[in-house]
Amino acid sequence: MAGSSLIPVLTLPQPLVLLPTARLQTFLDESAGSKLLQLVQRSDSQLVIGTVPCASTSEVYSWGTGARIVRVARTVSRASDKAFQVTLHGLSRLHYPDTQSGAPFSPNDLVELVAERPKSDGPPSQEAVAAFRAAATKLLDHLAQDANQQSRRDVYVKISHMLEEVSNDRTPWMADVIVAGINKLDYNDKLVYLSAAGVNDRLQRATELFVKQASISEVTKKIAQSIDESLSKQQKEFFLRQQLAAIQRELQALTRTPGATNHDNNNSRPSSGLSELDDPEQAEAEDMADIRNKIEAMAKDSEERKMAVREWKRFQRIPAGSVEHGVIRNYLEWLTSIPWPSSSAFAQGSSDKLRDRAFLENARKQLDEDHYGLEKIKKRLIEYLAVVRLKQLQAEQEASSKEAMTASASGNDSATEASPQDAENNSKAVSVRTNAPTVDQQKPKRGTATKAVKGPILLFVGPPGTGKTSLGQSIARALDRPFQRISLGGVRDEAEIRGHRRTYVASGPGSIVQALRKAGRPDPVILLDEIDKVGQSNFHGDPAAALLEVLDPEQNHSFNDHYINVPIDLSQVLFICTSNSLETISAPLLDRCEVVHLSGYTYDEKLHIARKFLLPKQLKANGLTPEHVTLTQSALLRIATHYTREAGVRSLERAIGAVARYKAVEWAEYVDASGITDVTRVPPVSAADQVAEKAAGRARTYKKLVEEDELETILGIARWDEEELHREERRGLVYGLVVTGMGEGGILPIETTAVPGSGQLKLTGSLGEVIKESGELALSWVKAHAYDLYITKLRSQDPLKVPDPIDIHLHLPSGAVKKDGPSAGIAMTCAFVSLLTGACVPANVAMTGEITLRGRVGPVGGIKEKVLGAHRAQVTKIILPWANRKDVEHDVPPEVRAEVQFVFARTMEDVLDAAFGKGVLSWRRSMVVMESRL
Repeated sequence: MAGSSLIPVLTLPQPLVLLPTARLQTFLDESAGSKLLQLVQRSDSQLVIGTVPCASTSEVYSWGTGARIVRVARTVSRASDKAFQVTLHGLSRLHYPDTQSGAPFSPNDLVELVAERPKSDGPPSQEAVAAFRAAATKLLDHLAQDANQQSRRDVYVKISHMLEEVSNDRTPWMADVIVAGINKLDYNDKLVYLSAAGVNDRLQRATELFVKQASISEVTKKIAQSIDESLSKQQKEFFLRQQLAAIQRELQALTRTPGATNHDNNNSRPSSGLSELDDPEQAEAEDMADIRNKIEAMAKDSEERKMAVREWKRFQRIPAGSVEHGVIRNYLEWLTSIPWPSSSAFAQGSSDKLRDRAFLENARKQLDEDHYGLEKIKKRLIEYLAVVRLKQLQAEQEASSKEAMTASASGNDSATEASPQDAENNSKAVSVRTNAPTVDQQKPKRGTATKAVKGPILLFVGPPGTGKTSLGQSIARALDRPFQRISLGGVRDEAEIRGHRRTYVASGPGSIVQALRKAGRPDPVILLDEIDKVGQSNFHGDPAAALLEVLDPEQNHSFNDHYINVPIDLSQVLFICTSNSLETISAPLLDRCEVVHLSGYTYDEKLHIARKFLLPKQLKANGLTPEHVTLTQSALLRIATHYTREAGVRSLERAIGAVARYKAVEWAEYVDASGITDVTRVPPVSAADQVAEKAAGRARTYKKLVEEDELETILGIARWDEEELHREERRGLVYGLVVTGMGEGGILPIETTAVPGSGQLKLTGSLGEVIKESGELALSWVKAHAYDLYITKLRSQDPLKVPDPIDIHLHLPSGAVKKDGPSAGIAMTCAFVSLLTGACVPANVAMTGEITLRGRVGPVGGIKEKVLGAHRAQVTKIILPWANRKDVEHDVPPEVRAEVQFVFARTMEDVLDAAFGKGVLSWRRSMVVMESRL
């Protein structure tokens, strides 16, 4: 080192570093600026001072630069730290041996330090010069290519020409020029280069910096090119929106900070003052952490975990602005939200309720509270619940016995340890034997819960309003499981059941997976409503065929949704289907279900339902209490018989609701007129008060009792009159039994008359092919037995042509209603016999049954509905086929069987005797029906 001297030194704050050959402008405060100005004024020539980087207050850097003061000027700024502006020009390196004297240091301050000037060590080596020239040329070429302005590009080209022409001795000076001109150098790199006093060391460090900057420039250029090629319009928009959101958050933080404390104190809001909508980044992080935790909770080596891990890895690699990023995110959310039976993230359902010894009793109580009647259905449901409880208890007992055996095996292995000299040899084997059961216990097993809850697929079939959907809800409450309803009415796309494949835009899982996600448990009760109204097969696929896998207990343990694409275990799900009819359900689908028929309610059941359920529900819905409205039994019966005509109770509920609304208007008007404050109680009013108020012309007294004679004022004229009750006994008229399209039974008069003609049969009344054939069969049987019934005098005579040719016209009223089926056969036969013999069938007799040419009476369906309709019409004698006697015993309520006389007939002779009475019709001979031996 050359001689040392005490010189004024200007401390430069980070990141300012003055290199030799470089220029630097900085600001000084009033004190430092005044000192420097005095030094300049006292100097005879241009003042030279030292500069040193100052990164801390305790010491300065050991190397700096001697600089010439180019300009010192006072600024117009009012800031105290910008009173003077100084321009410095770097000359040569300086070394400061004592870097701590004069501490503490402050930036942009003028201090006095001992400085040493390094000695010159001669010309650089040829190797250092060659490496320096190559690295500098490459860097200057990159800088010229990357420059956005032509002027800067020209500067880099001129420097490159200077580098070629400069001599080897001047290459260290050229290194200082180029390094000082690079703006993107790191602060520490500049300090390291500043400390290089030797020429070879300086060229070597400059070469390293040039190589590093050239590499950074190449990588940056490649990244920029790849980003420009891959970024789409949507991705750029995403980045811009992210930046905009960040700016908005910063602005909100600035505006919220000053008054946050007062605002929170005044309104008692949380101290943070933030909403869940204010920090989307935190919510995003929480969502991703939740997804990751659910993946970790999945069973090891399970299909769903393998798929989730694979998609998670893809999700991490794809940029956030990519469209595929959102697709995979949506898929992961669906995959992790499904309650997998083997996952520990979802509750498997508490079995405490099933362990309760009063489980079945509570289930019966629950069903009785929710539904009146339906004893057969309740019996079947109790049987199912009993099986569920037994299977659950058996599964738990098997699991506990396995655990006990495992524990005992572990204890035996631990007890039989080897001797000390053999312990080292056998330690590995012992550890394997004792640890294996523990691993099996910790690993979740698939299928244990499945055996406990696997059950039949129940299909409730019945008319609308008979309680099919509410039965499913009652089962869910009895089992303490979540309830989900899927409406299949009008579903015409297979993807609505199985889901869309992920290749489609806006694809998603099917309704089964959506119901599982909403339930949050692998064992919910899922109601498939209106399964008979599923769309037919078309180019979208067959939804009914897609349901085959869902409703098959032997297949649904590995249900495959097209979107999830992982087998899903549905065997723990209790599926309940509802339908209004079985005709439109495909045979394979029907074969997978256990059919439970729900027929219509009797009037007695409807009255109980109305009194127990419907009336309290409608009173509460209309702001009334049982104290405000009381319906008499006769009024309820008239509403059920004359204002509704259905198998269920929906129309009955609407009619009761109309009565409740009418009384609500009366009560509101009475309250307003009387000035009553307590609207929940009806004040007692005596008969004398009623007469006095009426005489005074004041507000009328509120009457809470609704009687039968008031219904016409409230509900209007009855929709159904009593034509069923006003029947007549007439020649050629017989009453048959039918089931209407609403699922309710009734009686239908079969009218016949004889008109002049040529012996033809005319059928009218919107009849189908089957019922027309029944009419022809009945007439053929009557013609074949006309001689036996004294209708003709000879067997060869046609009763429609002798003595006078006639035509028979048979008509079924309600011509706008389609009618079909074979069940009117015996009634048509009796109508023809009555017309041709003159005998009349009593008006209290109704019948149904199919007829054959041999005179046999075949069984028909809908017995319960038909019998209830006949009982409602006050029919006291019903003729049914012999084969339907079991339906009467099992389906017809006992109170109805006690009031109706049933006659079960095997042949038409039995039917005629029961219909007309014994001895009314004369027979020429006894009818003998012989079975064929062929």
